Amino acid sequence: MVKKSWKDTVFCPECGNEMLVTDPRTGEVSCPVCGYVVQERDVDMGPEWRSIDEEEESRSRVGAPLSIMYRDHGLSTVIEKIDEDAAGRKLSKEAREKMMRLKKLDATSQVNSSETRNLQQAVNILQIYVDKLHLSQPVAERSMLIYRKALKAGLVRGRSIRSIMAAAAYAACRMMGTPRDLREFERAFPVVKRKTIAQGYRLLLKHLGLKVPVADPSIYLNKIASKVGLDQRTVQEALRILNEAAKKGATVGKDPVGIAAAALYMACQETTQNLTQKDIARAAGVTEVTVRNRFKGLKDILEGATQEVSH
Repeated sequence: MVKKSWKDTVFCPECGNEMLVTDPRTGEVSCPVCGYVVQERDVDMGPEWRSIDEEEESRSRVGAPLSIMYRDHGLSTVIEKIDEDAAGRKLSKEAREKMMRLKKLDATSQVNSSETRNLQQAVNILQIYVDKLHLSQPVAERSMLIYRKALKAGLVRGRSIRSIMAAAAYAACRMMGTPRDLREFERAFPVVKRKTIAQGYRLLLKHLGLKVPVADPSIYLNKIASKVGLDQRTVQEALRILNEAAKKGATVGKDPVGIAAAALYMACQETTQNLTQKDIARAAGVTEVTVRNRFKGLKDILEGATQEVSH
């Protein structure tokens, strides 16, 4: 004999009450009489409803989520050229002609075809940076939002879509604390040069009023250290060096990647790690001259601070 569960007969196994209550927010199934929790998490097998005012008559089934990555936020209509219905049967001549007319009408009913083509090209370029630089979905969506603002403000007119999209992606990386520098953008898509991206970035800052924080060199430490196999002890020492240098103003106006590379090289000397300036420079994507000059500047600042303390 198979023992029936509470799901089969719908009753409380503690007191036998047949009126169980389900909390739609937490998914708990409990008994209102004795308070016994029959199930902590229940699965709602019904349809997904979405309503703001929670009125029965205004509820409707939801579709795919909206996304700023699409030119029409994902609300597009796609009519393909097909000769079969859902069951695989051939369509009649009248049905095929009707579908062709609907497809032409849908294509010609776009509000602004030039803007549509512009956004589609921008999405394709953004996808290159997302794939090559391993950008997250929030960064990609922020990039597209910035580009849409630039397009609406007329900043793309007369300029390359590639350069403005690259500048928007770079601005999004800066705003969301994602460590990507202009060199990486240039390597990911060599058609767009670093100088062009920088010009577009300054244009966006000037006309869109973007609130971009000052680049912090410390966000590049783990990225460079992982490429050369440094441990966390060295990274923490480099972070301490950067904090000391920041207090003295040694990092203001300097390339954050170069400063981070120099701090890591200095930390390697402190922790007796056998790495050369060439190794650090290659991992950071800068020249040895940059690492050498930034290292000398940090050393002079920190040694000067140590001498002041000793006196």
